[in-house]
Amino acid sequence: MHRLRPRLTLLATVLVAVVAGLLLWLGWMLVGAAVAGTPVLPGTVVVGGVPVPAQTARDAVASAARAEVLRAGLIAFPLVVLAGAVTAWVLVGRVLDPLHRVVDTASRLSASSLDERVALGAARGEVAELATAFDAMLDRLQGAFDAQRRFVANAGHELRTPLAVLRTEIDVTLQDPAADATELRRMAEVVRDAGRRCDELVTGLLLLARTEASGPLGGVDRAAVDLAVVVAAELDAVAGEAAARGLTVRTDPRPAVAGGDEVLLHRLVANLLENAVRHNRDGGWIDVGCAVVGPEVSLRVASSGAELAPDRVAELFEPFRRGPVARTAHTRGSGLGLSIVRAVAAAHDGSVTAAAVDGGGLDVRVVLPQHRAVPVALDGVGATS
Repeated sequence: MHRLRPRLTLLATVLVAVVAGLLLWLGWMLVGAAVAGTPVLPGTVVVGGVPVPAQTARDAVASAARAEVLRAGLIAFPLVVLAGAVTAWVLVGRVLDPLHRVVDTASRLSASSLDERVALGAARGEVAELATAFDAMLDRLQGAFDAQRRFVANAGHELRTPLAVLRTEIDVTLQDPAADATELRRMAEVVRDAGRRCDELVTGLLLLARTEASGPLGGVDRAAVDLAVVVAAELDAVAGEAAARGLTVRTDPRPAVAGGDEVLLHRLVANLLENAVRHNRDGGWIDVGCAVVGPEVSLRVASSGAELAPDRVAELFEPFRRGPVARTAHTRGSGLGLSIVRAVAAAHDGSVTAAAVDGGGLDVRVVLPQHRAVPVALDGVGATS
């Protein structure tokens, strides 16, 4: 970058010198041609009291005019070239200054300073587009690094409990010389539950980090996903646990076709239903419904449960929040359910709202863009895909 300015200045100076030289040569030729093109007077003319043939006088005037143009041009030529060089140096410096800022910003960046931006608000043209694209790339990188840091911090924090349970149970059982098959079976069940919790934590954290880092799914082909079909499938998955707790499930399965990633939308619905079942009270209720509202589709999952303060509802969408239930190593779920719901909805340009239910429980509503058919042409006939 530092060598580019002198090179561009030299190139511009050479171009100015060539153009100035051509103009000087053209002026020299035109002046001589103009004088030589005057009519030849017959006879002689008197120059300084001396009679001189008219042809000789005309040639002398042409030669003197050319000499004067050449003399003036030789004085002006270096001045023009010098002015061109100075102007080129200044203009090239101003043009390259935004690029220097991009390079300087890039050289200062590190994993701990990704919040710096070029921010060339006053620039125009291709340089401004380059700076804007560079800042957008930094935004994506910062989002990815933040998601990675959150993943590492959350995983390190949350995995300590189940891993400590695993180590403690195994150490205690191995140190007990009288441990029988019943004790070993109990230890195996504890280890299995702790392993399940580790698996849920890692899976949830990976999905949350991937969804948060990917941002909106603008560049992904959005498939048509009927939320009513997804709800029916995920209700079957939790039907056994809901029946075991005596929960009454009321559904309103209206067709509501959203546009998005089918796997992520299944995960969104599954997390809402699992949250409604696991944080419910025995003999409680669950209401599930979906509908089309204008250009959007909505999904509502409401359930009974513990009392929630209205001002604490927003905290439930933060990682590892489970409402007014103490967290233990044996608590079902990873504490990431609603966090993943919010991240998936945001990736689909949607939104999530929640409100506390009178008497205890939570009412969650997800709004997503409705799937729009893309018109295509088939053999000149309009069709939709």
